[in-house]
Amino acid sequence: MIAEALFGPFADFEFMRRALAGCLALALGATPVGVFLLLRRMSLMGDAMAHAILPGAALGYLAFGLSLGAMTIGGIIAGIVVALAAGLVARSSILKEDASLAAFYLLSIATGVMIVSLRGRNLDLLHVLFGSVLALDDASLLLISAITTATLVALALLYRPLVLECFDAAFLRGVSAASPIAHYGFLVLVVLNLVAGFHALGTLMAVGIMILPSAAARLWVKRLPAMLGLAVLIAFASGVGGLLASYHADVPAGPAIILATGIVYVLSLILAPGGMLGARLDRRPHLES
Repeated sequence: MIAEALFGPFADFEFMRRALAGCLALALGATPVGVFLLLRRMSLMGDAMAHAILPGAALGYLAFGLSLGAMTIGGIIAGIVVALAAGLVARSSILKEDASLAAFYLLSIATGVMIVSLRGRNLDLLHVLFGSVLALDDASLLLISAITTATLVALALLYRPLVLECFDAAFLRGVSAASPIAHYGFLVLVVLNLVAGFHALGTLMAVGIMILPSAAARLWVKRLPAMLGLAVLIAFASGVGGLLASYHADVPAGPAIILATGIVYVLSLILAPGGMLGARLDRRPHLES
């Protein structure tokens, strides 16, 4: 029965309910941050910073094993250090910020993989790189939920300066002292939510739950509040679909979730008003005199 296939896994198994709660928390916290990343044309920066947290998390793993606290603190510190270092390099050399981020991204992922490999097994490396959303425990859920709560509060406080910075950063710098607070506060939110995504989806796919639903929503709607709501809905629906696909087809849950968001993105790219086919269908003939 369809109802049993859709609801049975969550009703019967606690680990599926935990994974579902984790997906909901990530959709509410990480995806709105991804919308602002997209509007600020910083999507690739989010990917670079997702990999930048790997050395810090790996050092925490090397020192304390699979310790939630150690890997979280290490990842946050590493992400913030790389973001600040990339900005410093961009301001003190001829390199642009994207080039410095790309360099730090490559160094970070190589260093992180080497650190994990020094002590761990291939299984540990896969856990760090691809996450384990089906193995979330109470501590991990509390951490992700706490980051989501802090993110929603911070976005509510910084909403207006963030919107202004997305569309006219120079104007915000000229009229308000909140510009650096919005800029660096937003970078901290990016790092925090990448760390939250890292525990569920791994460092290689944490940014996927941020960018893919945001890009899909951008193709359907133009107003920011609607875009935020639709992106969250797409992220959560994709999480549910990915978990069900993982359960019934016996495939890894993290990649299944990101592939589900990718399917929604591709369909939106084709059918949405801002997509390829939808934009052509929406064209109106010019009036003839």
